[in-house]
Amino acid sequence: MARTDRGLALIDQYCRHNAFVDLLGFEFSMHEDGVVSYSLNIQPNHLATPGFTHGGVLTTLLDATMGAGALTLVADDGQVVSTIEMQVNFIQAVHVNDVIVCKSKAIRKGKKVIFMAAEIRNEQNQLIAVSNGSFYLFAAEKAGYTLN
Repeated sequence: MARTDRGLALIDQYCRHNAFVDLLGFEFSMHEDGVVSYSLNIQPNHLATPGFTHGGVLTTLLDATMGAGALTLVADDGQVVSTIEMQVNFIQAVHVNDVIVCKSKAIRKGKKVIFMAAEIRNEQNQLIAVSNGSFYLFAAEKAGYTLN
């Protein structure tokens, strides 16, 4: 996890400028190396049908969580990450007013690629969805971030 002022500032910039995550209403928490979580209270605007949350919302939650988890591993070095690929398995449905939490886990950090996993659980700790993904490392400035 970022331990320098520079790394923490980069993670803060990421959180403040991630407009899509804000639009969907995700709430961020940082825990330890490679481990972050986003929580979400499912609202009617998250639904695909009258009864079920859109899979794209859940996929975005998984992607954002794995990406932010990977970011905590490289922010001190002035790097950010971009998703190369991800695989998602949906286990069960999510409904309006459910509160879900997605948590990341670092699998392996290479020189150019970080492999991550994440899972979504509901308030009853039931598994909702799982994902694996790989993330490419690159200089934060290329993504528009300002480093001091």
